[in-house]
Amino acid sequence: MDIEKYLLPCMNKSLFGVDCIGCGTQRALLLIGNGEFTKAFYQFPAIYTTILLFIFIGLHVINKKRDYQKIIIGLAIINAIIMIISYIYKITNI
Repeated sequence: MDIEKYLLPCMNKSLFGVDCIGCGTQRALLLIGNGEFTKAFYQFPAIYTTILLFIFIGLHVINKKRDYQKIIIGLAIINAIIMIISYIYKITNI
């Protein structure tokens, strides 16, 4: 089964013809699912920090006794920095 035909289209790219800052996330997740970790990183460099961020957000929701807020904020900042740098790199090297 070709799962790529079921991916959501990027609305920014559809409307304006320009990739958004999150373009490549779905494909990177598919590549991780297929065990292609290096290709996933090249597709979307912030994929691993994004996964970590969502894991800690999930832990924060599930386990109210521990405070994950500092970790979540730190990961969000790191994730945003990686996304911005990789987006700038992508648009200047196309």
